[in-house]
Amino acid sequence: MNHEQLIELGLSYYGTSLRYPFDPHMPVLYVRNKMFALLGNQQGVESINLKTSPDEAWLQRESYPGVVIPGYHMNKTHWNTVILNGTVPEDVIVTMLWESYQLVVAKLPKSERQGLIGL
Repeated sequence: MNHEQLIELGLSYYGTSLRYPFDPHMPVLYVRNKMFALLGNQQGVESINLKTSPDEAWLQRESYPGVVIPGYHMNKTHWNTVILNGTVPEDVIVTMLWESYQLVVAKLPKSERQGLIGL
């Protein structure tokens, strides 16, 4: 998967938007006002930072060593960076993106969660 595909998929989730808060070349997917995916580059290769549970973070890093790493410039307990070089299967990346979205939605105030139809 590449950035364009991930952005398209992420924007299909309820209540999401695309912003550029850090750099005009670093898109960030938000649900309401909370980030759930930061798209960047690692040594010239597209990457994505995704929120995850601590146990899942460890499992993903062990399953895909060198391409799923602790979140670059993020809380390394709760975020992973996935290098998009084709090593991690697309269906796994899709699941990671959805789970990141769901984790962020779960932490939103109840009033903001209620407006997210379809969860």
